[in-house]
Amino acid sequence: MADLMATRFGQGDLQMVFTVDGPGGARAESTRAVGHDIADQLDSYPFVVGVQSAWTLPPASADALVSSDGSTGLVIVGITGGGSQSQRHAEELADQFAGRHGDVTVNAGGPAMAYVEINRQSERDLLTMEALAIPFTFLVLVGVFGGLLAASIPLLVGIWAIVGSTALLRLLTRVTEVSTFALNLTIAMGLALAVDYTLLIVSRYREERAAGSDVDTALCQTMATAGRTVLFSATTVGLSMVALVLFPMYFLKSFAYAGLTVVALTAFAALVIAPAAIVVLGDRIDALDLRPFARRAIGRPGRAPHVDGTFWYRTARFATRRSVAVGIGVTVLLLTLGAPFLHVKWGFPDERMLPETASARQVGDQLRDEFGYNPATAMTIVVPDADGVGGAEISRFARDLSATRYVTSVSAPTGTFAGGALRGPPSAPTGIVDGSAYLTVASDAPIVTDETPTPLDWIHSVIGPGGRDFLVGGIAQVTHDNAEAISARLPLVLAVIAVITFVLLFLLTGSLLLPIKAVVLNVLSLTATFGALVWIFQDGALGALGTTATGSLVAHVPVLLFCVAFGLSMDYEVFLISRIREYWLASGRRTKADNDEAIALGLSRTGRIVTAAALLMAISFAALMASEVSIMRMFGLGLTLAVLMDATLVRMLLVPAFMHLMGPRNWWAPEGMARWHDRFGLRECGRVAPPRRMLGGRHRMPREFAR
Repeated sequence: MADLMATRFGQGDLQMVFTVDGPGGARAESTRAVGHDIADQLDSYPFVVGVQSAWTLPPASADALVSSDGSTGLVIVGITGGGSQSQRHAEELADQFAGRHGDVTVNAGGPAMAYVEINRQSERDLLTMEALAIPFTFLVLVGVFGGLLAASIPLLVGIWAIVGSTALLRLLTRVTEVSTFALNLTIAMGLALAVDYTLLIVSRYREERAAGSDVDTALCQTMATAGRTVLFSATTVGLSMVALVLFPMYFLKSFAYAGLTVVALTAFAALVIAPAAIVVLGDRIDALDLRPFARRAIGRPGRAPHVDGTFWYRTARFATRRSVAVGIGVTVLLLTLGAPFLHVKWGFPDERMLPETASARQVGDQLRDEFGYNPATAMTIVVPDADGVGGAEISRFARDLSATRYVTSVSAPTGTFAGGALRGPPSAPTGIVDGSAYLTVASDAPIVTDETPTPLDWIHSVIGPGGRDFLVGGIAQVTHDNAEAISARLPLVLAVIAVITFVLLFLLTGSLLLPIKAVVLNVLSLTATFGALVWIFQDGALGALGTTATGSLVAHVPVLLFCVAFGLSMDYEVFLISRIREYWLASGRRTKADNDEAIALGLSRTGRIVTAAALLMAISFAALMASEVSIMRMFGLGLTLAVLMDATLVRMLLVPAFMHLMGPRNWWAPEGMARWHDRFGLRECGRVAPPRRMLGGRHRMPREFAR
């Protein structure tokens, strides 16, 4: 539709609107002079088409471009050049014409200006994110790692990943379009994954050293276990992000590119740079260790507790002893939190994503409140094949359109129609070119509605001129098309992610049930996150966190959130399950009691790591909420909630409860799959000694894992 309008009818790719406001009103001489001058100058730009203004159109048509109180007039232009080029043109026009012209004020708005200001705001938000996320992350890292030197390793890994990913995305813009928002994701994921992966490696290294291994042995064992887990986790996250490429929208594809590059570079740095830093630092990695001072300050003993004295061990035992109650209770809680998602309404982003101080936002609010013309509800009708269709049939089509519900007027090549009757000459650009016709439709239909049939259904129910097919353009149609495109591809994307998750977890565990359990629990935790988004950003609860609740959710956000959060959730799943599996394989007898003990030991070893990683990851994602663009605030809150709920309710309670209920069957697979795993499955590269508790002794936790 957009291509046809641009190539055949010479209409712009994006629309731009100027409001001209003078002290004497739109009809005052000073206001008229400025508006007329702007319209004349705009005609001289080669990338500007279809200039309309309240001072150059015939009076019958010009009235629609004057505000209801007569104080403001509009200049509306189309801008050609494609998405990115159109935005640069819009920025040039805004710099040229917006501002004060004597006592007359000109503001720039419309979709073209909204994109310009969203990009500008995103660039400012990037600086804000960095200023918030990096210092706070470092402070928490010092608390988690204890030493200043150890805390600097994940920060350096994250900065490496961010800089490298930004450079690669910059190169990618030479061959394809990349959304500005992808840079925000790069910073958040770079810090989050760097902390995740480096924390796992350094913690395991410290554990091996605490067990008496020398530096070389400890590092080899660390890379054979934690290093393998990092590589496995990165593969899972990366493949989950790649699934976004299956959607046709470049916005979602951009996040796939960003996610894949940042995951790859972070994993490389964690597996190569972090071990190199450990070797260089040696025992100095614990230099400037603040933990002894902190323990003395709070009066805690320096000796670490036994494993069964830790919070994580006791939590796992609680979940396994009361598995039915815990499983039902947490599941009901998550489903209740997710209930608002049942009435989700899909929308399309507009200038209301911006803060109220933005020019495009102010113009958009003014158009909605003070003008009969509203670009958000206006539609364009194109009849691609109008050869042989007479004027009478075009008039009949326009008359029928004008008589449909919510349509206030239709401008056709044969005149303007309202309420099923001819009202005068065309009031907006229309035409018949090269055998194609187009009409413009003014409507007061709500963009989001539960009505059946919808306003779009009413338009599509009208018989085209001469029975010919016609196309509909406008935000309502774009919203519908986006939702349809996502719905059509969503089953394939979900199937791809589910298969990837199943195959990778089967390679890790050799189990048929654990991968299924992982998929179900991840979807369950994300359901609660989606419910929170609907409740806050669609329904307006909690003041929509300072944004404007439009009564809908942008259709891209839940899909993007699902792919990112699902991949990140698998990080924790792999961390926990791989450690539980170590103890299960070392148990020898492999009874139900051994299964429960492996669960408790695995959670006691990884609980602090997962919780610390989740906290640090939440800081990175919460920094997105500092954005002044509502879609990023929505995305930041969604990821923060998803990470925290997954690391607490799911990993600490649901996973132990369900693994207890399944008992030794956790590790079962059909004979054919078991043989396949024996041949191709992943195994530890080095010997993992069984913990002394499983051999009948008392095993003491290293301080790294003390509560």
